Amino acid sequence: MSQTFEVIVEIKSSADKFYDFFINHMSDLVNATTEIKSSADKFYGFFRNNLSDLVNIFPANFKSVQILEGEEGSVGCVELWNYVIVGISVTAKVKFEAINDGERSITYTVLDGDVLQLYKSFKATITVTDGSVKWFIEYEKALEIAPIPEAYAALAIAASKVVDLYLLTSDN
Repeated sequence: MSQTFEVIVEIKSSADKFYDFFINHMSDLVNATTEIKSSADKFYGFFRNNLSDLVNIFPANFKSVQILEGEEGSVGCVELWNYVIVGISVTAKVKFEAINDGERSITYTVLDGDVLQLYKSFKATITVTDGSVKWFIEYEKALEIAPIPEAYAALAIAASKVVDLYLLTSDN
């Protein structure tokens, strides 16, 4: 049985829209989209080549990123992420599964870690266009009672907003 629902959250900051958050769940896919003001190429470049810098610019949620195999920003690179989601410290061993520079798209696949206690498989794809970033989270529940990974979509959007602000205010 297929289930469909939408969640829209708006946060206002100084009378400006801080972000729009949209989740559409159909089968085993969660989508989240937000606007960005920084250059699409710079934004994509951050997630492709400097993901480990999240530790420095978003330390409340990203505690460490350690490269285990390969080179950051290349297909096959495996990293160990220590991060906080809904107030819980967790880890994930993540592989750069696919990179498409032409479409500004990266797919990360979780190989091991806490998230796989709830999901048999977990994959996130980021696609950057001029003015927006879209996250697609594909998953398969390990347990019937496992939640839809909305918290991961929210974390992806929060990280996107932090990166966007960082790129707009730094010399990068």
